[in-house]
Amino acid sequence: MTPIAPLITNFLREHMPTEKGCSPHTCETYSHAFRLLFIFASARLATNPSQIYLEQIDAPLILEFLAHIESQRGNCAATRNGRLAAVKAFIRYVEFRVPSALAQARQIHAIPVKRHDQTLVRHLTMEEIRAILNAPNIKTRLGIRDRAMLHLCFAGGLRVSELVGLPLENLSLQRTPGIRVLGKGRKERCLPLWKETAIDLRAWLAVRGAVPVPELFVNAEGGAMTGRGSSTSSTNTRAPPPRIACH
Repeated sequence: MTPIAPLITNFLREHMPTEKGCSPHTCETYSHAFRLLFIFASARLATNPSQIYLEQIDAPLILEFLAHIESQRGNCAATRNGRLAAVKAFIRYVEFRVPSALAQARQIHAIPVKRHDQTLVRHLTMEEIRAILNAPNIKTRLGIRDRAMLHLCFAGGLRVSELVGLPLENLSLQRTPGIRVLGKGRKERCLPLWKETAIDLRAWLAVRGAVPVPELFVNAEGGAMTGRGSSTSSTNTRAPPPRIACH
């Protein structure tokens, strides 16, 4: 029997970020997938995650896990497929290190992705965008931050992970305001900013204060924010997809 702990540790800490060059966002997504898998497997096998063996993470257990996150956690088919992709990536890594698991790996690779319909995202009108931008209470520090975040999200078409992880040094508010974004697949892009966006960002920088983290946007305690809502916000409004209809 092969302990899975050292394998998953090396996969997440060395193989993905160093050997494969995966972004921190991808590494975190895969880590979350395995966190859910080990919580499920630990309960099913009645053992601690550190005591789980590779041979126990077989195709039947993976299928049960995928059914669990859909039925119990309410995950959609796309999320289910993403969790499966993380498992298959790990199994590919294992194939070259544990030859005795090749038959097990072949069965897991044979698990199909689930087909699903992709609904068309409705575009927002300018009136709807303006209503969202005006939702935060700009009389408070966090309201000023939220409005700046929303405006930057719309102006730059940023993903949530890009928005909360944007370093302050990547923002320029000089003669021609703009930002430099390191996005998915480590692709870098430079984006000009609307005049109104620059005004909101200047307002946020005026109240941001001295904080110990490099991110442009910080939570109420002055720490880094995450895409899972670990920050304190003055409004429950979430930035919608930055798809804007020009009317």
